[in-house]
Amino acid sequence: MMVWNPKIVIQDLLSLDLSSNQMKHQDYVGLKTPHQEFLRNSQESGVLKHGVVGNENNGHAACCNTGGPGYATPLEAMSGPKEALIYVTCVYSGTGREKPDYLATVDIDPSSPTYSKVIHRLPVPYLGDELHHSGWNSCSSCHGDPSADRRFLILPSLVSDHLLMKGVDRFSSIKRYMWFLLLRYYSNYELLHFELTIQQSEVHFICVVEPEDIVQKTGLAYPHTSHCLASGDLLVSCLGNKDGNATGSGNLLLDSEFNGQRKVLWEKPGHSPPFGYDFWYQPRHKTMISSSWSAPAAFTKGFNLQHVSDGLYGRHLHVYSWPGGELKQTLDLGSTGPLTFGEHDKSIYFCLNVTLLQIRFLHDPSKDTGFVGCALTSNMVRFFQTQDGSWSHEIAISVKPLKVQNWILPEMPGLITDFLISLDDRFLYFVNWLHGDVRQYNSEDPKNPVLTGQVWVGGLIQKGSPIVAEGEDEKTWQFDVPEIQGNQLRRGPQMIQLSLDGKRLYVTNSLFSTWDRQFYPDLVEKGSHMLQIDVDTEKGGLKTNPNFFVDFAAEPAGPSLAHEMRYPGGDCTSDIWI
Repeated sequence: MMVWNPKIVIQDLLSLDLSSNQMKHQDYVGLKTPHQEFLRNSQESGVLKHGVVGNENNGHAACCNTGGPGYATPLEAMSGPKEALIYVTCVYSGTGREKPDYLATVDIDPSSPTYSKVIHRLPVPYLGDELHHSGWNSCSSCHGDPSADRRFLILPSLVSDHLLMKGVDRFSSIKRYMWFLLLRYYSNYELLHFELTIQQSEVHFICVVEPEDIVQKTGLAYPHTSHCLASGDLLVSCLGNKDGNATGSGNLLLDSEFNGQRKVLWEKPGHSPPFGYDFWYQPRHKTMISSSWSAPAAFTKGFNLQHVSDGLYGRHLHVYSWPGGELKQTLDLGSTGPLTFGEHDKSIYFCLNVTLLQIRFLHDPSKDTGFVGCALTSNMVRFFQTQDGSWSHEIAISVKPLKVQNWILPEMPGLITDFLISLDDRFLYFVNWLHGDVRQYNSEDPKNPVLTGQVWVGGLIQKGSPIVAEGEDEKTWQFDVPEIQGNQLRRGPQMIQLSLDGKRLYVTNSLFSTWDRQFYPDLVEKGSHMLQIDVDTEKGGLKTNPNFFVDFAAEPAGPSLAHEMRYPGGDCTSDIWI
């Protein structure tokens, strides 16, 4: 592992000659340490280069105005500028390639000569981080606050010995910033935070915080989801303790200066959930709800059905008072009944609706309903508030497992690993990572979503695969999966991101390196790709864009695994309205 000492970074920064009014590329050429190399890479960022070409609105800067970041309402956001850039977390951890994970900047402007290309790669200064999800320090929940600014992109490192959060540029007509935030858990225990102002050539070191106290006070580790709060604070869900046990999961609260000493544990003492994963809050209903994945000691080793039987996978939604952090109610989504794979004498029983992953309220902040994706059993479950103020749930969509041949089990679940809701709450989209399809549902009636679009973009049952599906008549069949620009689509759709206007859906295909290797070993060898699907928002319907294909197999350091995507100006999975 690369040794990266924040105190040396301070020395590097202080050694820079800041007397010049303009710091140019050559000022970084002689920098030799990993920390200085990181600074040079950041200064050379394709994000910055792209941001100064043409109208700054192309980078979504228009939403970050004097009224605070984001938009006043979800419907206003739909009229925001068309996306031109997208940030993608890319992983080398777990692939056998001794390279650091990185944040890729992809050009998604059809009028650009570098359309559908990675235009910049910013590596993190460690090996083995497993970058996963990301979130902004400030979003539409802070709209109306002129002191708030969307300037940090937080990148939790899911499995390393530290939580790495790295910031990227937000465009301004006056300045351009690059922010970096580092929080290490088990070695060094230091929080580094500095500002690099490109045009004014000023480097300001802010503080070094010893997060040793965070570990001592909370034991939190395995950071996953980060959301900004209207107060300016940042909330980060953690999936377990430093030993990989689910016990000890919870939510880390950092203030606007990312100070972990003053604010550490969000929920009240004794109110931590038994499992952690994703969360979403709905302030008008004074509620935050979190979901449950698995004990890190289990999921980091790959998927094992025995771990499900052993109770190492979650099956509950945790309902908290907002912003008080009191656990008010626990919804058991596994109480509906058992699900079996295989014949009775060889079946493995486990509770329905385990492995609860992404959770979203409807974007309309007045609504008291939302959805959670249950990966293993491939159900979309709707949760809602009842007349007495308590919360309940029901299955809204169920994807039936397919009877298959030549696979590890006689039946294959769809495995819903990601979903999102359009900003007008009209459509719900989700992926079946194993089956290989992306679906669109009209969700105007949340109780009864209607399938309006479906497209196959990979999966285990595509033509040419040794795995075949078997119908009730015992005839076998496989899905037709199109080629894009002569490229066979590798494996299943995993993460999705929707344009603000709801007309373009972007798709990557890596879930988690260990699981990728287990279910799609050639994905680890050949790398990911990124697709764009055109969306019919009038009648419904999905169609792959034949002109868009980002091939992460062709990366300079070797094939990488692409995961979550994020727009510079926020999107339907990062921003929350209050």
